[in-house]
Amino acid sequence: MNDSQKKEIQILLKKHIEQYPSQKKAVDALRNVSEATVINIRTGKWESISDDMWRLIGKQVGFSAKGKWLFIQTANSKTIMKYFEDAAEYSNVFAITAEAGSSKSATAAYYEGKHSNVYHIECAEYFNRKVFLGKIMQRMGMDNMGYTVPEMMEEIVDALMKKETPLIILDEVDKLPDPVLYFFITFYNTLQGHCGIVLLATDYLAKRIVRGRRLGKKGYNEIYSRLGRRFISLKGIVQAEVEEICRQNGCDDPLTIASIYNECEGDLRRVERMVHKYKVKQAKKAA
Repeated sequence: MNDSQKKEIQILLKKHIEQYPSQKKAVDALRNVSEATVINIRTGKWESISDDMWRLIGKQVGFSAKGKWLFIQTANSKTIMKYFEDAAEYSNVFAITAEAGSSKSATAAYYEGKHSNVYHIECAEYFNRKVFLGKIMQRMGMDNMGYTVPEMMEEIVDALMKKETPLIILDEVDKLPDPVLYFFITFYNTLQGHCGIVLLATDYLAKRIVRGRRLGKKGYNEIYSRLGRRFISLKGIVQAEVEEICRQNGCDDPLTIASIYNECEGDLRRVERMVHKYKVKQAKKAA
């Protein structure tokens, strides 16, 4: 971890802190990071901070050792942000589905960084109700230790009631096990009219809900109803978008760009990897 990378993490950490009402709440939203460490990084007194700690903080504030990857808006990302704005303004609930690598997560992270009272939660298979609520509390800069599930729910609702146009983005929600997915009903009922909620997932979520309803599985019809009985399905990326993403991120060779588009299979994560590979190759040639 060199000084240039540390300075980049310092800048990203400052931006992270600016998203919260206080430094303490910003630190609470970081995993396994003390306020003393954050203060030392902000003031440039980082000689005693280990590389492992730098990597831990960097990962949580958006640092990449491959270099800064510029977020370029696509038709999909613009559509997603339109629904974010609507959900926040009118406390609506939407479910948006698209193929993996369609920039759903990147758009959510970008939007969260540009707006206050927006909380982007990346879901996982191992979540139970307590972990799920704990992740939301952590993202909101709240202490989540020592609470029962009802107490955590009460703390979240009380905090959201005091915020202006809050929005919760539940990313990769199709990974949640059934008990947590059912819990969305309680979450919706409690926050209805007070907080926007947007679910992001692959089309597996839509198939799972449709199948659950057909089989008469508990909660699935209620979930579908609360989503407005509609899944907003996004289209794939187009060649012009891939070309612009490549150019803006340091790859301007037409043949390479054409190759990236033909091989990426509509997956922007693969585009990023291939651009990185091109830049590494160019750097070696120049050395």
